[in-house]
Amino acid sequence: MQSLNTLNTLNTPKPIESGDAPETTRILARAFGDDPMMLWLFPDEEGREDRLAQWFDVMLTHKYGPLGHCERTGAAAAFWTPPGTAEQHPDEATLARINGLLGEHVARLGEMLELVGKATPQEPHWYLAVLGADPAAQGNGHGAALLRSGLAKADAAGLPAHLESSKQSNIGFYERFGFTVRDEIHVPGGGPILWSMWREARGDVVHWAGKTVSR
Repeated sequence: MQSLNTLNTLNTPKPIESGDAPETTRILARAFGDDPMMLWLFPDEEGREDRLAQWFDVMLTHKYGPLGHCERTGAAAAFWTPPGTAEQHPDEATLARINGLLGEHVARLGEMLELVGKATPQEPHWYLAVLGADPAAQGNGHGAALLRSGLAKADAAGLPAHLESSKQSNIGFYERFGFTVRDEIHVPGGGPILWSMWREARGDVVHWAGKTVSR
């Protein structure tokens, strides 16, 4: 059994470095292996985990890594973007990778992104784009540690936070951190439901026992 100190070390968020990408993207591929959105975008079971790892590599190296705030623990990862982040259109090489990964299902991505864009709150906020923990390590506080870390930064800036949950069973987890469901996004063509969730900024942030809490 792992000691409390070992668990705390493994759960401590740290920035994702370039050399962390292979392990991080594999963790996320396993974390999202049963996610309704990923199953819809990658319906072919054969080789799905490899394609998911490549998908998250694209997201990390070409989108959220350069533009956002990306952290990991020993078994989880989170990609955030703060307000004012300039959206960058993928270059031809990145588009080719995306098209190669999604194949004939690439149009589904465009449909989903259009719906999500229309439902995105206009107020300045921190956006949680990705949060996933390896199923083998779930329940050990990895996702919670990353969520607290990002929310502490949002609170320090006096800003709310926003996310879309593509898994209904995760709603309760986010609600424990102050998020509430703001809207449901129904993706057409047999696509999943996305739950748009919002959390107001919390003031009077204090640090206690190594954790950030709000009174």
